[in-house]
Amino acid sequence: MESNGTRKGPLPGDRQGASGAGAIRASMRTASRARGAARPPSSSSHPSSPPAGLVSAGSSRAQQSAPATGGVRRMRWTTQMNSNALRAYFRAKGGETGGFAYRARMHRLFAELEPSVTVTEQNLADRVRYILRSNTFDVTELERLRREAVPSSGENAAAEDAAPQLAEQTANVDAAVNTPVVVDSNDDGTVAQELELEQMRSTLEEAIVETRSTTLENRPGLPRLALSKRNRAVVRALNPMLVTYLEASRDLCDTDSILFGAALAVCRIIGAKLSTAGLATGQSSAIPAWRIRIEERIAKARALIGRLICFRSGNTRPRIVRTVRMAFAGTNVSLSQPDIMQKLTERIDDLKQRIAAWGKRIRRYTERSTRFNQNRLFQSDQKRLYKSLERPIVSGTGPAPNQADMVAFWRSLWSEPVNHNEGPWTEVVASQCASITPMDPVIITPDDVAEAVRRAPNWKSPGLDGLHHYWLKGFMCPVF
Repeated sequence: MESNGTRKGPLPGDRQGASGAGAIRASMRTASRARGAARPPSSSSHPSSPPAGLVSAGSSRAQQSAPATGGVRRMRWTTQMNSNALRAYFRAKGGETGGFAYRARMHRLFAELEPSVTVTEQNLADRVRYILRSNTFDVTELERLRREAVPSSGENAAAEDAAPQLAEQTANVDAAVNTPVVVDSNDDGTVAQELELEQMRSTLEEAIVETRSTTLENRPGLPRLALSKRNRAVVRALNPMLVTYLEASRDLCDTDSILFGAALAVCRIIGAKLSTAGLATGQSSAIPAWRIRIEERIAKARALIGRLICFRSGNTRPRIVRTVRMAFAGTNVSLSQPDIMQKLTERIDDLKQRIAAWGKRIRRYTERSTRFNQNRLFQSDQKRLYKSLERPIVSGTGPAPNQADMVAFWRSLWSEPVNHNEGPWTEVVASQCASITPMDPVIITPDDVAEAVRRAPNWKSPGLDGLHHYWLKGFMCPVF
């Protein structure tokens, strides 16, 4: 088939007879080469590269690791940079755990240690997290960096001087106290801060006096506080007030009462909810729900045993028969089979064993509860415990014992010396133990106590005094 069209000239791209799509691609490549030839040689090879005059000096180290062919430029972290990042992290964190308030301070400290490195706050936090998770440094190196950053492990902000810290405490008291203070309108704030500090000092004194006169069992439960700036400001404001009380402390119990009173004062100042005071020392009258359920099962099992015994004795009333059929439901046991009496006996024995097991469980709980309540009562009121253990006097029917016989009996046991011959094995054991070197005495220093407190979790379950580790970390005074 012939075409009547006439070709006017060559196709674009000097390609004779090429298809339309191929001709368009060739034309686009030709135009692109022409634009590339017209581009000035001083332009950057990467479209996202900044002009030469805008490149900062701090990014020169980062550009050393950039690939020659362009692409995303990533900063190469050296060992010194990683060490400085951890130093800034430990110094910013101090003794605190959790929270995000340290990141701005960490970024500022890292900028002081590495002024030539430009990194954002988020990138620095990600890098520190990567270093800690990837075990870039061993435990010894991490501890060395921690001690370099925080010389005193017991303080939460060891890098700051005492005077700026006290100034910051005074400045943050206004945000820490919920109680409003009425002052003159022309006051510049100093009088208000002094009044608030005086109120906090009065609250602290009342809490310490109250705690000293309260037993451990009657102390209120301290709640868990959020690790916020407001709460830490109140703790730091009360910390210097405790020095006078701790210096006059008589013993360890008094020191514990002072610290608990300070924690109680903090909770009252910030408005935290305290649990009800006092722990039950007597036996509780409330019966656990599981015990009520077990007692109901025992009652039903005993009633079923009675019905089964009646049926085995020949009682075939409709109610008895219906109960027996319900007892054997799902067991393929028919009342008309010849061995029904044996099945009844087995079922009765099974129910009796279940009742014995349930009763033993209740008995174990009762004995344990009695021991627990007696121990608690012994710690709080021994006279009441001994009075509860007294039994009514039972008069004997026989003659009363003779006083002379009683004295002679007990004197023969306790007054006359007796020489016991234990055998030669005691000498053998003594000769074997003579070569054992005695253990050196263990001396616990204040630094050991401070290190143990620093590593302890903040809100772990407290002991009998009800004082969490958070308060021991917050009230680290020079007395310790």
